[in-house]
Amino acid sequence: MEKLGLIAGNGRFPFLLLEAARAHGLTVVVAAIKEETSPEMDQRAAADSGVRVYWMSLGELSKLIETFQAEGVTRAVMAGQVRHKQIFSSIRPDWRLAKLLMNLRTRNTDMLLGAVAKVLGDEGIELISSTAYLGPLLATAGVLTRRAPSEDEWRDIAYGQTVARGIAGFDLGQTVVIAARACVAVEAMEGTDATIARAGELFRSLEAGDSTAGDSTLSRALTVVKVAKPNQDMRFDVPVVGVPTIAAMRVAGATCLCLEAGRTLLFDRAALVEAADAAGIAVVAQ
Repeated sequence: MEKLGLIAGNGRFPFLLLEAARAHGLTVVVAAIKEETSPEMDQRAAADSGVRVYWMSLGELSKLIETFQAEGVTRAVMAGQVRHKQIFSSIRPDWRLAKLLMNLRTRNTDMLLGAVAKVLGDEGIELISSTAYLGPLLATAGVLTRRAPSEDEWRDIAYGQTVARGIAGFDLGQTVVIAARACVAVEAMEGTDATIARAGELFRSLEAGDSTAGDSTLSRALTVVKVAKPNQDMRFDVPVVGVPTIAAMRVAGATCLCLEAGRTLLFDRAALVEAADAAGIAVVAQ
């Protein structure tokens, strides 16, 4: 039986890809990252003899390669977020990862993961698209919710896409939060949901300090725009949106979400749309 290596980050992405790969009859060898992967991965392996889990630290690149080679893995996929800020944590890289980091011109996501992919390839392990087996989860173009964006939200979307594609081109982040054609927050290392929360906190602080806020003509509605990078490598860092994003928007007071069609994964689409409809949030993919 063919084997697939799964480098598992946090969230539900690794579990969804695991289920899809198993449905295709593959044995899955999971490299579970101690600092990121849910402990539920062990429970999943215990329930299925076709899943093998090996736990390792984020810094153990040599162990990852040796594990896959010992298992006969020649194709692997990355699924789930590995927080970029972990690079600057107390995690100690092994000699192979330390050498890789020292040779990088910059330590942005594309540069780092691209270098890891090359090292894996040199060792006979091809890194394939993280959307492999998950094509049906890619967002399709159109309005996904009962409510379509308002005219003001459409204008914020247009402006937000310009800004978001600009920062994504520099590999800074993929999400911006817009209000009245002004950029309220830009994603960096903290991730999408934390960026949305920061925008909400900023607007709440503005309202708390502005006694005339209720009479202001400036829109207080937040629009979230998430895009793929201009030259998105589908092997890693693919934009992902799920129910937690809608929850973060509801808390922040955001009313509209725009995604990039065909290059954004939607997890639990039915639940996401239901949550958005309940909160009066418009969701659109373009």
